[in-house]
Amino acid sequence: MKDKIFVTRPWLPPLNEILPYLENIWNSRVLTNEGRYLKELETNLAKYLQAKHVSLLNNGTIALLIALQSLGLSGEVVTTPFSFVATTHCLSWLNLTPVFADIEPNSFNLDPAKVEAAITKRTSAILGVHCYGRPCDVVALADIAKAKNVKLIYDAAHAFGVKHQGRSVMLSGDLSAISFHATKVFNTFEGGAVVSHDDELYNRINLLKNFGIQDESTVADIGLNGKMNEFCAALGLVQLDHIGEAIVARRLHDDFYRQNLANIPNLICPPWPANVSPNYAYFPILVEPGFPLSRDGLYEKLTHHNIFVRRYFYPLISEFSMYHNLPSATEANLSVASSVSRRILCLPIYPDLSLAQAERVVGIIADSAGLTQWKSL
Repeated sequence: MKDKIFVTRPWLPPLNEILPYLENIWNSRVLTNEGRYLKELETNLAKYLQAKHVSLLNNGTIALLIALQSLGLSGEVVTTPFSFVATTHCLSWLNLTPVFADIEPNSFNLDPAKVEAAITKRTSAILGVHCYGRPCDVVALADIAKAKNVKLIYDAAHAFGVKHQGRSVMLSGDLSAISFHATKVFNTFEGGAVVSHDDELYNRINLLKNFGIQDESTVADIGLNGKMNEFCAALGLVQLDHIGEAIVARRLHDDFYRQNLANIPNLICPPWPANVSPNYAYFPILVEPGFPLSRDGLYEKLTHHNIFVRRYFYPLISEFSMYHNLPSATEANLSVASSVSRRILCLPIYPDLSLAQAERVVGIIADSAGLTQWKSL
């Protein structure tokens, strides 16, 4: 039986590079609560991401939850149905009402025109997602947020290191929340961060991630335990030393797929947008009508061969039981997102994916398309 290939896989640095950090942590007995390595990682990440402030947290969901809480939102938040469910769950945890707006067919991100039409007097914010690491239309959304006097937050879980026109996408909006989950481009086993641009918000985020504790005898707000530990921070420091080579490896796989899938009829490999420096976080394809197998048929065939691709994002968040009764959750309102959700498939891509494994993936897709004589280019 062939080895299993997953859509993504944690990349880890050489063990000998992390061991000195672990020994120092062990000897110091400082395991959490704003330790040495957490502070060092925050400083280094702020430099890498071109950000004024980076607050580290214990996972990406808590990062987004605290980002939203720090802004004191109420009422409705316009967001996308085409994302991981945590995006909308964070709104519900804060008793905010999600209002779904449709996406653009090529970027898979919020359609600014649909966002503007969805804003009402109850709207307090827009929550965008840089889907697959592809930047939202940050200029158009910023203009809408300013004109409508609402906050603009980005779920940037996929977008670590991405630049648009030479500028970090983390600089867009009021706040950006990032995930450092094990399967992300940059990981700390588990972890996350909030990128902020002013001192007041930065201080509030740091208060909220530590139960709202201001000092030894004062609790100033209702916070929670969102702190990253020293072990995860140490891994992040080592990972950051290798992030460049990890992205280069991802780019090579991206190039291979594009070159070898380009001429397969009724299969679309969406290009990266112009003026974007990608992180190659995901490799989505669209299985169009006319391909010999349906999207689900191709998914099942690859799975049968131990290639565990993912239908990111299917079903839509708006189709889950806790959201499907919302007025904005109808398929008529989300026609583009509904169509993309039924055609999308994300192929395996991670730094240590081998050429032989990538060839297996493409070979099965080519065979499914009737190209029995396929050879890699």
